[in-house]
Amino acid sequence: MPRPKTHDDALRVRLLDRAGELISTQGASALSLRKLASDADTSTTAVYSLFGGKPALVRELYLEAFDRLGRRLRAVTPSGDPKEDMVRLGLAYRESALADPHLYGVMFGEVIPGFEPDKEAHAEALAALAPLRDVIHAGIDAGVFIEPAEDMAMACWGIVHGLVSLELSGNLPPDLDVESTYERALRNNLVGWLS
Repeated sequence: MPRPKTHDDALRVRLLDRAGELISTQGASALSLRKLASDADTSTTAVYSLFGGKPALVRELYLEAFDRLGRRLRAVTPSGDPKEDMVRLGLAYRESALADPHLYGVMFGEVIPGFEPDKEAHAEALAALAPLRDVIHAGIDAGVFIEPAEDMAMACWGIVHGLVSLELSGNLPPDLDVESTYERALRNNLVGWLS
């Protein structure tokens, strides 16, 4: 009979979440495998068993962050209306950032000095944004959006990323209705991309 697996996916996720929390609240220097194991109520052996070491842990944290974003974006079922689908993707992007704020800087900031994703990790990260590219191309093919698709994708990402970054860092006015302002910004941005 095989030995039961003690270092399961639930522990892996708990360790990744705690690593992201340490980095986002205390900085990358606070991330030590001993502290991480202690905070997650496990052993350093478990951390090494699951990740192999700190560089692999950081890479896995980067991939986990993009995987969660990608799952949220893929959960937006295309409606056949590319304009509405773009807004829904933008809302899902914000929802993902608010659900996992401790992972947001890992994806888009340079919060981990010296970390550069390898080609495979970079490709997996870009794959998370495939729903955005798919909706843009569907909209161009349907004559709803103008080309070039890459420019539209970058502009739409800039809007959502900028607003979400301001929100997460607490740099929006306290009396701002963030949710409605965010959605209005998404909709107004699309006007410039209509054919």
